[in-house]
Amino acid sequence: MRLRGMPFGNVWNASGGVGFFGEGYWFHTYLKSFGLDFSDVTFVAKTTTLEARAGNLPLRDDLTPRELMPKCIYVKPWQGIALNAIGLSGPGAAALLQTGRWQARQKPFFISFMSVEKTAQGRVDELKGFVELLGRYLPQFRAKVGLQINFTCPNIGLDLNALLGEVDEALFIASVLEIPLMPKLSVMVPPKVAMEIGNNPLCDALCVSNTIPYGALPDRIDWKKLFGPVSPLAKFGGGGLSGKPLLPLLLEWLKEIRDLGFTKPINAGGGILSLGDAEKVFYGGADSIFLGSIAFLRPWRVRRIVRKINATINWESASRKIRQIHATSTRRKA
Repeated sequence: MRLRGMPFGNVWNASGGVGFFGEGYWFHTYLKSFGLDFSDVTFVAKTTTLEARAGNLPLRDDLTPRELMPKCIYVKPWQGIALNAIGLSGPGAAALLQTGRWQARQKPFFISFMSVEKTAQGRVDELKGFVELLGRYLPQFRAKVGLQINFTCPNIGLDLNALLGEVDEALFIASVLEIPLMPKLSVMVPPKVAMEIGNNPLCDALCVSNTIPYGALPDRIDWKKLFGPVSPLAKFGGGGLSGKPLLPLLLEWLKEIRDLGFTKPINAGGGILSLGDAEKVFYGGADSIFLGSIAFLRPWRVRRIVRKINATINWESASRKIRQIHATSTRRKA
């Protein structure tokens, strides 16, 4: 997947999947010998906010979880599902940039950011502050970097519809950085709306999907069957769903937006737990995929997925061909 001529790779980690700097989590070390290996994926940093944010995940040294089994994460590994209500815990963008660790990276990667202020003006001001801050550090970066702007994290108490109305202004504000810009959306965002967002000339690509807020899409997700009558993370607001139930939603979403004629790159993930899942997402219209909850749901499959896809798929040419097929199908229907 290329953005502004820069190669960003075929397989990415989900934002938050390996921490703020790629340091990973305690279980990564123990599971690496079983196949959990993110060394050959495009790094995407855990989503940061401008100011330090406590969220629901207590941190040690402002970076790593204090609890071995965080109370704001609920996992059912045999069913291939998880809930998280982390809430963007972190030390804030200034503290992260001051470490110099992003600047020292040598391969293209993405920083992820989200505005979390309660008012629209507050979120605009927060983004402006982040852009000004990042702009001061950009000359120090050794590698090419892009910015993922997260609009759909379900664990911060903001209304999705209000946030989507702010995407165009956010892209305009961030455009001064002159780096690839990629809004992160959810499959709950209708493909027609996502296409309008993606067609903004300042938007380089779309990322989909974020987790699904607990209780959403009840006609598609049987929440009671998955978790019982009440969310196990109810005290944290319910949490966001990741894992197996997201895959069919993601595949339908990709097909619909490509059938509408959307041709820009899409970085897609959600429910990818096997090589077959990864191939379905790619051939369903994605230009690159990201791996997230597979790290603790099916960790032994990560290395094989990454190596197999990177070795066997000419991602860029194949994704271009798929987009052409979708576009031809759309014209025929018209």
